[in-house]
Amino acid sequence: MKLFFLTTGKELALFLLASAKNLYLCDKTHDMSWKKKYRCEQCGYETDVYEGRGLFRQHITAVSCPECKTIQQLVVGGIIADVAPSFGSEVGRLCLNCGSDKIQLWDMHTCPKCRGTMSFTGEKEFWT
Repeated sequence: MKLFFLTTGKELALFLLASAKNLYLCDKTHDMSWKKKYRCEQCGYETDVYEGRGLFRQHITAVSCPECKTIQQLVVGGIIADVAPSFGSEVGRLCLNCGSDKIQLWDMHTCPKCRGTMSFTGEKEFWT
C-alpha cells in the first residue's frame, strides 16, 4: 500500500491511495467527514458518530449492543476490506466491547443504557 499526498493549492488536498487491487483518489475538499457527539437526554450517556468516509475510503458504522448496553463503532470497507474481506460489511461482526454477536445497527436515537432519547449535541470535528 502506498499513499501519495498531492496539493493543487491551499483549498484543495488530494490523496492518491494505491493498493495491490485498487487505486483511490480522495478529494478532502469535497469529501468532508465529521465526528459528531450524541448524548442521552435522560441518563447522559455519550457516543461519537462518524459521518462520511475516512482517508482510506472506510466508513464507520455505529452499532448497538444489547448485552453490554453500549454503542460501538465498526470500521467498514475501504482499503482494509481489500486485505481483510470480513471488514467489507457489518455482517458477522462482533461487539468490540464484549464480543457479543447480537449487535445491530444503531437507530441514531435510542440510548442503549436507559432506552431514552439521544440527540446530536452540536459538537463536531473533522476526522480522516
